Amino acid sequence: MMSSSPLLSLRGITKAFPAVLANDHVDLDIFSGEVHALLGENGAGKSTLMKILYGFYRADSGEILLSGKPVQIRSPHDARGYRIGMVFQDFILIPALTVAENIALFLPNLPFILDNASIVNRIEEISERYGLQVNPKALVWRLSVGERQKVEVLKLLLADAKILILDEPTRSLAPHEVEGLFQVFTNLRRDGYAVAFITHKLKEVLVCADRITVMRRGKVAGTLPGSEATESALISLMFGKTIDEFSRKRSETPLEGRNPFLELKMVSTQPEGTGWGLKDINLTIKPGEIVGVAGVSGNGQKELGDVVLGIEKCSGGAKNLGGQDATHWSVARVRGRGVAFIPEDPLSMAAFPWLSVQENMAMANTHMYSRQRGLSMDWEAVRSDLQASLKRLGFNIPPFYVPLGILSGGNIQRMILAREMAHNPKLIIAFYPTRGLDVQSAVAARKVLVASRDSGAGILLISEDLGELFALSDRLVVMFRGRIVATSTPKDISMKDVGYLMTGSKGEYGRSG
Repeated sequence: MMSSSPLLSLRGITKAFPAVLANDHVDLDIFSGEVHALLGENGAGKSTLMKILYGFYRADSGEILLSGKPVQIRSPHDARGYRIGMVFQDFILIPALTVAENIALFLPNLPFILDNASIVNRIEEISERYGLQVNPKALVWRLSVGERQKVEVLKLLLADAKILILDEPTRSLAPHEVEGLFQVFTNLRRDGYAVAFITHKLKEVLVCADRITVMRRGKVAGTLPGSEATESALISLMFGKTIDEFSRKRSETPLEGRNPFLELKMVSTQPEGTGWGLKDINLTIKPGEIVGVAGVSGNGQKELGDVVLGIEKCSGGAKNLGGQDATHWSVARVRGRGVAFIPEDPLSMAAFPWLSVQENMAMANTHMYSRQRGLSMDWEAVRSDLQASLKRLGFNIPPFYVPLGILSGGNIQRMILAREMAHNPKLIIAFYPTRGLDVQSAVAARKVLVASRDSGAGILLISEDLGELFALSDRLVVMFRGRIVATSTPKDISMKDVGYLMTGSKGEYGRSG
C-alpha cells in the first residue's frame, strides 16, 4: 500500500543549461509502495529532473527531502547512499562478465575476496521474489535486452535501493517482456518500493501507474491518479491542446509493376564482437512501399541498415540500388543516389555535438551549400531549408545557433529528421525514427514518412515499437540472430506472435508453421 507521507520530495528544483531552462521550480512527491510515471513532451525536463535526483546533475536551486529531512545529493554515489538507484536507457553492463560479476561490481563495500556463491544465492532469491529470473552464471553478452534490463534492476535491489528510477524502460522490449516488467513493478510495489519511470507510451502508463505527473516546458503541468487518467487528459496536460491520432489508410496502388529501388540477394556479413552478422538476407523495397523490420536490438537490424548504406561490406551476396550493382559502393555514392539515413543514435552517429544546429544541417550536404569552390557557405539557404523541413514536420527546436549537444535527445532527433527529410529522398533508412519523441512529434514524423511513401519513396523502417510497425508497414519482416525468420503483412500476423519470433520463442504463428 502507498504510504500516507512522501518518501521523497523535490521542492523548487531549477536547472538551466545554455539557452535552455530545463527545470523551472519543480515540485514532486514520490511515495513508498507506488509506481509513479513521468510524462512530457521532448525537452519538458523529465530526464533532467530524474538525473538531479540521482546526482548526475546538480540543481541550481531548490531542495530534496528524504522522509521529510533535507539531503544533499551531489553525485550518484550520494544517491546510492540514500538508497536511490537509476536504470538508464543505455545499460551500464560489462558484456564479457557474468550476471553475478556485473552485479557484484555494483555492490557497496565490495569485499577483497568475492564470495561468488553467496552473491549467486542472493540473486536467485531476489529473482524469484520479484519475477526477475535470469541465470546468474550467464555471460551478459548472451542475454536478450529484456534479460539485461532485469540485471540492471537486480543491481539496484542487491545494492539495497528503495527508490528505483527507470528511464524509458519498455523502449526495447517485446510485448510479452513489457507484460513481465509490469508484473515486476507490481511485486516491487507490494514490498514498499517506490518506482518512478519516464516514458512516452501513454497506453502503458495507464496500465501500470498509480500516479502520473506531466511536465511541460520545464514545469509540472499536473499530477493525476492512474485510476482517473485518460489518454486525452494526459495529452491535454502535455501540450495544452488535443492531438489528432495518427491513422493511415494504406494505398491501394498496386506495386507489382514497379521495379525495386533496393534489392538484397543472399547478403551475408561477418559478425563483429558479440553481435550477429547477417545470414543469407533476401529483401526488396519498391518505390511507394514501407517495409518494417521487427527485432530485439542486436539481432542484425543495425547490420542490415549499415549494409544498405555501405558502412558494412557484404561477405557474400549482392546489393542493387535503382537497378545498378551497388555491392561495393561507398557511403557517399549511396547517399548521392538519394538515400536518407535516420540513425539509432543520432548524437553519436549523425551529428557533431559541438557544432550549432545550422552547422549540423550544412554538414550533411556541404556540396549543396558551399559557394566559391568551398571557401564560403550559403547560410541563408541552410536556414531556409531547415526551417521549411521543420515546418513541414510541425517541429519546433531551440535557436539554430546553439550547440546541438546541449539539446534534449528528443530535440536532437527532431533536427536529424528535419535534415534528412529536407530534400525528398528516394529511399529512407529509418532506425527508430520516433524514439524519444513526444506524442505530437511522433505523429508528425509518422505522417511525413507516410507522405514520403505516397510520393514514391521506399522506406526501410526499423523500430522497437510494434504498434508503429503495424500502423505504418506495407510488409513486415522479423529478424532473429541475423536472419529473417518471418515475412508477412500486418493483417496476416499478430503483434504477440511477432514478439515471440523476435525473442526466439514460438507463439501460435511459430507452432502453426
